[in-house]
Amino acid sequence: MEPQRSPLLEVKGNIELKRPLVKAPSRLPLPGSRFKRGPDQMEDALEPEKKRTRVLGTTTKFATSYPRAPALSAVPQTQGQTAAPKVPKRTGPRCSTAVATVLKNQKPGPAVPAKKPGTAPPKPGGKKPSKRPAWDLKGQLCDLNAELKCCRERTQTLDQENQQLRDQLREAQQQATALGAERGTLQGELASVRAQAEQGQRELGNLSARVLELEEWLGTQEGLVRELQKEQLELQEERRGLVIRLEEQERRLQASEAALSDSQAEVASLRRETAAQAASLAERGERLHGLEMERRRLHNQLQELKGNIRVFCRVRPALPGEPTPPPGFLLFPSGPGGPSDPPTHLSLFRSDERRGTLSGMPAAPTRHDFSFDRVFPPGSGQDEVFEEIAMLVQSALDGYPVCIFAYGQTGSGKTFTMEGGPGGDPQGEGLIPRALRHLFSVAGDLSSQGWTYSFVASYVEIYNETVRDLLATGTRKGHGGECEIRRAGPGSEELVVTNARYVPVSCEKEVEALLQLARQNRAVARTAQNERSSRSHSVFQLQISGEHTGRGLQCGAPLNLVDLAGSERLDPGLALGPGERERLRETQAINSSLSTLGLVIMALSNKESHVPYRNSKLTYLLQNSLGGSAKMLMFVNISPLEENVSESLNSLRFASKVNQCVIGTAQANRK
Repeated sequence: MEPQRSPLLEVKGNIELKRPLVKAPSRLPLPGSRFKRGPDQMEDALEPEKKRTRVLGTTTKFATSYPRAPALSAVPQTQGQTAAPKVPKRTGPRCSTAVATVLKNQKPGPAVPAKKPGTAPPKPGGKKPSKRPAWDLKGQLCDLNAELKCCRERTQTLDQENQQLRDQLREAQQQATALGAERGTLQGELASVRAQAEQGQRELGNLSARVLELEEWLGTQEGLVRELQKEQLELQEERRGLVIRLEEQERRLQASEAALSDSQAEVASLRRETAAQAASLAERGERLHGLEMERRRLHNQLQELKGNIRVFCRVRPALPGEPTPPPGFLLFPSGPGGPSDPPTHLSLFRSDERRGTLSGMPAAPTRHDFSFDRVFPPGSGQDEVFEEIAMLVQSALDGYPVCIFAYGQTGSGKTFTMEGGPGGDPQGEGLIPRALRHLFSVAGDLSSQGWTYSFVASYVEIYNETVRDLLATGTRKGHGGECEIRRAGPGSEELVVTNARYVPVSCEKEVEALLQLARQNRAVARTAQNERSSRSHSVFQLQISGEHTGRGLQCGAPLNLVDLAGSERLDPGLALGPGERERLRETQAINSSLSTLGLVIMALSNKESHVPYRNSKLTYLLQNSLGGSAKMLMFVNISPLEENVSESLNSLRFASKVNQCVIGTAQANRK
């Protein structure tokens, strides 16, 4: 930036140029005047304006923040001293502080070159004065005197003008001070106004956000109002529907009240009829109970007429791979009523090659005739066999102990008769699952008469005079020595097997699961007569308990279904190895227990005072089902093969002896 120059320097420059200065009209405000400006006018007044001034060929820039002042114009000196043109005065109040500040903002004009001394001023009209010759010293002196006079006049004028400018400067400084104070006040007010404006802007922003929120809330409320209005319309429709329904219900209520009065009369009549029917029902209940007791008595009497110990004979069919029995080996003669009667006789023909006639021809076969309560030929099915013993099984529900045996040589079909065949074929089910299904069905029928029954099952085997639990699971499998036959309590006649499982059963699936477990645990072995022979007696016991709470009656009895081990005769000339010795001990134990069973039955038939129950674990366990208060049935199973004729004859002869026994009248266990 160029250095600032004061107005006095410009005056000196004008003096040096020997050019008169013409006073320009001042644009400074009058002293004591008041400025009334708005915020916009104050900002315009505060903006500096730049102007240039012409000072001796140099350009000086004056910068200030104060208002501009009019510049002093320098005009060329003429003979007539013509005045400089007036500068037009600006309208409106502007800030003026000092002449120096005003001159600083003025634009400098082009510099006027200074005239050389001794040169005459230009003549009016644009013609230059003629140059005096060098010898005209007097003329030159006159010119210098004239010029000096002019300079003195100009100096006087400049002094006056300088004094006026000083006065104006002083007034301008006073005004500038007042204007500075006023400017500070206005700036404070402007800051306050700006702060208020900013606060107003913030409040306006907050109010705008609030307005948006309120508009959104208003929209939500309007939507809610529309929904409520819609819901109100729906409720009004529903109310009208309810009013219609209410009117309909009132009409129906009136009709119902009228019908109720009629029904009350009818109910009173029905109550009288119900009381009469209740009395009749009680009378019929008494009669039904009497008939049930009579049925049980007649049923027991019928079983007694058939015999408390009965023997059935069953001949199994030939299995695949076995030779076909010769014709006439087994005969089944018809009963007294002809072919329609079930067979009760069996004829077996045996040929002895050791016997012969005098002519050398073989002797005629020997015929052996046997008579039993029922004979089942090889074609008889499991359902036909069970149908014959179903009434005996039902006696257990009436409180009579029942025991059913399956006796015969190994491989004659005892296990198939009692348990059924493998594979779950319904036609091949044995007596045990069929008997329990029948008991569950009859117990359900008797429940309508007030009887409730419970069933508890156990399954044990007697192997070499050792009792084993066939329902044992886990680590208890095979530990037969832990099971012993004991009295249920002091003075009790009931026998239980210690450490054996007694499982409550109520459906056929539970029974089937028990039978499957028993098949896995039972002792079997290969013998000369059978690939898989049962080497133990299996005893399935079902303890039945019945109660009639209305009459205070109770009954209980066991149902024993026994699959005896296969009976075989010993061959004294057979060479014995380690396995054969084990089979020999098993056979001896089996035959001993079967002999004891025959002795017990004979002692009961002969009414002997001592019955050898304790000679065998089998008879000891079944003693409550073998006495005079029990019902017994023996199945004798024989093979249809001619090669087994000796064992078949032994089994048939033993069964015939049992069939000839007569045991006393059975008695029900009732309380």
